[in-house]
Amino acid sequence: MDAELQRWKAAGQFFDYLGFEIFYRVDGPPLGTAPILLAVHGYPFNSWDWSMIWPALTERFTVIAPDMIGMGFSAKPSAYGYSVPDHADMHEALLDHLQVDRCHLLAHDLGDSVGQELLARSEFGQHAYGTVRYESITWLNGGLFNEVYTPRTMQKLMSGTPLGDVLSALQGSPLSRRILEPTVNEMFGPDTKPSRELMDRFHEILEYNDGKKVLHKVGRFIGDRYTHRNRWVRAMRQTAVPMRLIDGPVDPNSGAHMARRYAEVIPDADVVMLSDRIGHWPQLEAPDKVLTHFFAHVDKVLSA
Repeated sequence: MDAELQRWKAAGQFFDYLGFEIFYRVDGPPLGTAPILLAVHGYPFNSWDWSMIWPALTERFTVIAPDMIGMGFSAKPSAYGYSVPDHADMHEALLDHLQVDRCHLLAHDLGDSVGQELLARSEFGQHAYGTVRYESITWLNGGLFNEVYTPRTMQKLMSGTPLGDVLSALQGSPLSRRILEPTVNEMFGPDTKPSRELMDRFHEILEYNDGKKVLHKVGRFIGDRYTHRNRWVRAMRQTAVPMRLIDGPVDPNSGAHMARRYAEVIPDADVVMLSDRIGHWPQLEAPDKVLTHFFAHVDKVLSA
């Protein structure tokens, strides 16, 4: 395994979620001595997505960052009903396991959908585990509103057609890598394309424990965005939890067009647009700017 990923994994631990091992990291000041931040990663990678901003986050927060089931270093069962509500259950179970009843939330991509589900549960009293309260929410690029979300063609084919089942058998092959890389490259800004080293690291994350064999199943979360759209948006429109969207505009999936929709739908919307050359992974492409705008948002909440 890549040395950087090995260090990330070695610094984490596992907890039992319904008989499956879930990897997570808890770093920063000891629990109970600083504000707590739950960092919810996106699809298709894992908590290592936060690595560029991790040192700064853990100076100020006790940061909790799990790998969702089916991704990263967590269990990747084949016979499993992957869904946004189940991912939310897992996050609530982890917070309950750690005896956390309030925290800030930072989410990206699929993590936005999980964060929307977590917020809806908090707003409507529908927790599966515990009764956690969210003190602030920061959204990064993700499909917050399915009506303007524009997934890549390969993502739609892999998760919405039988092609995913066919190609899953090629997990780890050169063909599998050639299929994935153009889609990932397209999601980054023109000046921030992943290096060969970073792309190889992405492949390792996906292939760990035969992960590419379930990647298309995990990707079917797009359907949950249609099923739960109105409930999630209702929670966002009525909540008193301070929210901020930090958006990379040239993301073809959820860039400037998603930010415009956010401003249309959310009352008194707080939207920060990054440079028009930043894409879908702002925490990797513009980590310093993300930290600046994230800390400004949380500082305002903490000083209120």
